[in-house]
Amino acid sequence: MAIQKQFEVLVVGDLFIDLVFSGFAELPPPGHEAFARAMIREAGGGASITASGLARLGTKTGVIGVVDDLDGAWLAKRLKSVGVDTSALHKHPTEPTGTTVAISSGRDRTFFTYSGANLGLSELLERSDIRAALQKAQHVHFACCLDPVLLMELTALLHGAETGVSLDVGWHPEWLGNEKSIHAIRQLDLFFPNEAEASVTTSQKSPDDILDAFEHMGVHHVALKMGEKGSALLINGRKVFSPPVKVDVVDTTGAGDSFDAGFIYGMLHEESPERCLEIGNICGALSTRALGGIAAFPSRAEIFQ
Repeated sequence: MAIQKQFEVLVVGDLFIDLVFSGFAELPPPGHEAFARAMIREAGGGASITASGLARLGTKTGVIGVVDDLDGAWLAKRLKSVGVDTSALHKHPTEPTGTTVAISSGRDRTFFTYSGANLGLSELLERSDIRAALQKAQHVHFACCLDPVLLMELTALLHGAETGVSLDVGWHPEWLGNEKSIHAIRQLDLFFPNEAEASVTTSQKSPDDILDAFEHMGVHHVALKMGEKGSALLINGRKVFSPPVKVDVVDTTGAGDSFDAGFIYGMLHEESPERCLEIGNICGALSTRALGGIAAFPSRAEIFQ
């Protein structure tokens, strides 16, 4: 019997409170101080940002992750304000909600992060009720670094429920260079690395060589994020490139996660590979117009104008 789907997308992964500082004339050497011109508190982490983007585009989206009582309540309220279902957020008994201090220079950023309650995510994903909930989504996007064996187990379970699976692992060099991780990536419907992450996995530098290497490794579905150079896609042996969207950048925090949201939205609506890349580029670029990863995410009208 087919499983009744309750969500179009469930986003699973790391949840953070982001403290974003920007507008520095220059970054200080050790032992010195620099003053930001602006600072905000925002929902952060790949799961928060991708889920928020999908919800803003009208996708029925929920998020699964681990927070604490105090900051977790603020984070849940923020995600609900943009349409994300937070009923599957769980509380860690001892750790605070993950926190990141982001230092943004407009063109790039530096993060100082404490994982906190996110450390309980893998244990949460072992629970039978959570696995049952995951199967009730049309698509599950993992925005986190999971043990490759657990990821393969979950992917097999979800594929058995006719649920699509994608992954953005982020900057975790040990995971990206692990042979077991490559086995896990092969099972996915889509892998979302940026150039630096993909270079660790493939030992290649240029986008063409990176995609060729993935194909040779048996990874046939890769959306490659290239920042100011746009994006590229490997799909069943075919390579597609998409130019960047020009925008006046304020803060690049979460741009890659916003790209993921746009691409997944296009994929769910059966857009062409070229159009999925284009929507991803628009979402990633326009998300940089304000501090934080959520506030400037584009509306459907901005994408389809």
